[in-house]
Amino acid sequence: MEKLHFNNGLALVPSRSTDAPFIEALFRSTRSFLLNASSDTDFVESLVEQQLCWQTSGYGHQYPNAMTFIVLLHSERIGRAVVDFSANVAHLVDLMFIPQAQGKGYGKSVINALQQAAAKVSVPMTLVVDLSNTAAISMYQNLGFTVESIKSPCQLMVWYPTN
Repeated sequence: MEKLHFNNGLALVPSRSTDAPFIEALFRSTRSFLLNASSDTDFVESLVEQQLCWQTSGYGHQYPNAMTFIVLLHSERIGRAVVDFSANVAHLVDLMFIPQAQGKGYGKSVINALQQAAAKVSVPMTLVVDLSNTAAISMYQNLGFTVESIKSPCQLMVWYPTN
């Protein structure tokens, strides 16, 4: 996949090694609560580094064929999507945006594009969401996802293409 353009200036491009600093900064931006929770910045920095390492390693082991995409808005990096396209399902492993891009509908646009890609090959799309993330659950339901199973603290949601 070279680049997937959307109508609203968004695009998905495959991640490259040169995107590593952006991905690290993006990950850190989603952990600001940790950075604000302790005066021991060295400890918190170490913890955030470990979390990123564990996440990267965990995704690699659990989803060895997953692809990482950078979300661009008019050529500026604003997010990351990790998607595992297997023979029978397209699984959204992770989707995150920089704080300035959150709540603007970009996640919905990315998921819509991934749903279209899944529909082209007639496979369902799945994702796992934390039960406490009611805003995301509502968005996923509005995009046609339904609850497949619940294993606290998360639930598996699935979207089936219509033929």
